[in-house]
Amino acid sequence: MTPPRVRQGLVLGMSTLAFTVCFMVWMMFAVLGVPIKELLQLNETQFGLLAATPVLTGSLVRLPLGLLADRFGGRSVFFLLMLTCVTPLYLISHATAYWQFLVLGLFVGLAGGSFSVGIAYVAKWFDKENQGFAMGIFGAGNAGSAVTKFLAPALIAAGSWQLVPKVFSAILFITALLFWFLSAENKDHRSATGASLREQLNSLKDPAVWRYCQYYSIVFGGYVALALWMTKYYVQEYGFSLQSAALLAACFSLPGGVLRAVGGWMSDRWGAQSVTWWVLWVSWICLFLLSYPQTQLQVQTLNGPLDFHIGLNPALFTVLLFVMGIAFAFGKASVFKYIANDYPQNMGAVSGIVGLAGGLGGFVLPILFGALVDLTGVRSSCFMLMYGVVWVSLTWMYFSEIRKRPLLGKQPPATSSPFSSIAQGEEHVRSAKA
Repeated sequence: MTPPRVRQGLVLGMSTLAFTVCFMVWMMFAVLGVPIKELLQLNETQFGLLAATPVLTGSLVRLPLGLLADRFGGRSVFFLLMLTCVTPLYLISHATAYWQFLVLGLFVGLAGGSFSVGIAYVAKWFDKENQGFAMGIFGAGNAGSAVTKFLAPALIAAGSWQLVPKVFSAILFITALLFWFLSAENKDHRSATGASLREQLNSLKDPAVWRYCQYYSIVFGGYVALALWMTKYYVQEYGFSLQSAALLAACFSLPGGVLRAVGGWMSDRWGAQSVTWWVLWVSWICLFLLSYPQTQLQVQTLNGPLDFHIGLNPALFTVLLFVMGIAFAFGKASVFKYIANDYPQNMGAVSGIVGLAGGLGGFVLPILFGALVDLTGVRSSCFMLMYGVVWVSLTWMYFSEIRKRPLLGKQPPATSSPFSSIAQGEEHVRSAKA
């Protein structure tokens, strides 16, 4: 019989691999959409809808798939989900009309629902002290977005855009088989969550769940939206080739995925609230700088007009994206640490609804990005929109979690760590719920 720690490792390793491939498929239109846009002569809004269509179904199925994982086990649900996506993924290579890409994209988008299945499946194999780190490792599968940006341009350059869905469907099928034969199921995990559907959904009456949805719509929904949008942004804003633009866009996608495990460790050590608070602040500052459009100023002087150019060059733009990608990675892990702490028996249901909110953010934002560009002609308007959304989240978090004393109350005692005062507030909230 396989030792428990080996089974834990196999479950975590194979789940992470499977989620990476599913996310790679889910983000395929981030690169594939660029040649399709040129082929079909799409405007910015139509491109945004094309890129976001798989995100819609991947978001909507997260809650039901999370409930199914709680009741029937994550292994079988995960395996069947991957097999379901293989055929529509392959058929994209034969699509010729815009509506065909949209319909097939809806079916391929089911792969995005793998997150709520895998996160509940993995979490139950680890104790509370290590859950944040384990879920962070699993969540590093978000790096599948970066894999798409490395692999898809190479396939397009080697053959044509039709080669991408063919190769991706083969990879997904092989991964599904490897996952089934190398992972394991523990029936005790299913019996521990034998609650009815109504009982599982009762936890959604908790206002904290909706607050977590708001946070996740930024750190995950914003991540998905920008991962879909940045390749085209580099092409149009700075004039890079598709291959170069995809590589530069991976500077955001890659840390946004692989560093999630670090965010899980930080959440285990300092608390989910502390990490999420600082993530939102860093994101807010980066988005403020990214929002400034390319601007030409002319000043009249005694010696004639003097021209100034204000705007981010590609290097500084990429550095800011890289920093924000790191922040989003930490934030994705910290939000699910909240859930693991507060809802250990309903991980599938609560992670499903929070994942649904994050995915819907990833669906709506690219469409709004395209609409804003069509309306204003300013490409950096996508960052302006996200800046406003992060500001709302910061305000909500401050009044609901951070400010735990009257405005004229006594000052809290000095602490040795910048995280301590926030972590104490988080501990107070947990004890009050208990």
